[in-house]
Amino acid sequence: MKRFFLPLALLCLSFLLPACSQRPEVATVGKPAPDFTLVDTKGKTWKLAELKGRVVFVNFWATWCPPCRQEMPSMQRVYNFIPEDRFAMLAILSNDEPALAEGLTAKIGTTFPILLDPEGKAAATYGLTGVPETYIIDKEGILREKFLGAVQWDSPEVMRMLMGYVGQ
Repeated sequence: MKRFFLPLALLCLSFLLPACSQRPEVATVGKPAPDFTLVDTKGKTWKLAELKGRVVFVNFWATWCPPCRQEMPSMQRVYNFIPEDRFAMLAILSNDEPALAEGLTAKIGTTFPILLDPEGKAAATYGLTGVPETYIIDKEGILREKFLGAVQWDSPEVMRMLMGYVGQ
C-alpha cells in the first residue's frame, strides 16, 4: 500500500501546485489595460473599452488617504485643461464609502467622475498595492504609465508627459 501512496501523492501535487500558483494577470505597462465596467456616484456606467481613442487617467483613491486628498485639486486642474474629446479622468473609490466620497469631492470641488468598485474587482485586476495609484492608458488602450503615491498632476513635467499622449 505504501508503494502506491507516494507516487499517487506526487501525481496529485503535480496537478494541484500549478493551479494554486497561478495568479490572475494584472495591469502591466506596455500591455493592453485590463477592461472594467463600473458605475459612478451619479449612476452612469463606465466601460474602459468604450473610451478607446482618448487618453484615460485611472486613479484609485480613498477619502481616508491624505495623499489622495492632496492630489485631487491638481487632478481637477488637469481635467479642466485637457479637452474631454481627447482625455478621460476616472477616479475609482477603493475600500471606502460612496457617501464620504461625495461629501469630500463636493468640498474640494471636483467634477470628474468618481467610480465605485464595491467588490474591489477593478482594484484586483490592476494589482492595486495601495492608494493613491494612477494609470495612464493611451488612445489605443495600452497602459503606458503607472504612478504609486501622490503626484502634482499639473506640474510642467507631468503635463508635458500627459500632453505627449493626448497630442496637440
